[in-house]
Amino acid sequence: MILQFNDFEISPIKETDAWKLCDFMVTNSDRFKRYFPGTLSENLNPTLSQLFAETKVKQFNKKEEFLFTLKQTQTRKLAAIIYIKALDWPKKQGEFAYCIDYNFKGQSLVSKAVKALSNYSFNALNLETLQIIAHKDNLPSVNVALNNGFVWQKTLEKEFTPTGEQPLDMELYELYK
Repeated sequence: MILQFNDFEISPIKETDAWKLCDFMVTNSDRFKRYFPGTLSENLNPTLSQLFAETKVKQFNKKEEFLFTLKQTQTRKLAAIIYIKALDWPKKQGEFAYCIDYNFKGQSLVSKAVKALSNYSFNALNLETLQIIAHKDNLPSVNVALNNGFVWQKTLEKEFTPTGEQPLDMELYELYK
């Protein structure tokens, strides 16, 4: 385990998280299909989730990408996943991506997790710039950025294409060490 707040803990992904991850993704598939189609497609059944978890643990250990789980401490229920991805080590830069179970939305849990992981990123990983890329209509994600002191930088034109949709302009927010 890395960090705790309230009744929750943030931990690096483990291979033993596969079943919980599958359940989390499938239960929330309608919510995740637009902005997390890749992660969703890689976790549609327990076998896929096991492969996904094994891959993410290897990437974590190689410092290629960091995937964290946010779980209720007592129940062990998976509430959210948070990535630190798109790492550019020469620039000391990384990007957050996150999604939360519908049962836990509206509790500022992702904001608190991003705050804790921002400190971790600056202090343990020695990153100097953190980014959040969100669609302007995804107000919960925009609020995570703003609640953590990320500052809007610019609109990234046609940055992301959801499955079966036209490319979307996305908003870039950054936080500096």
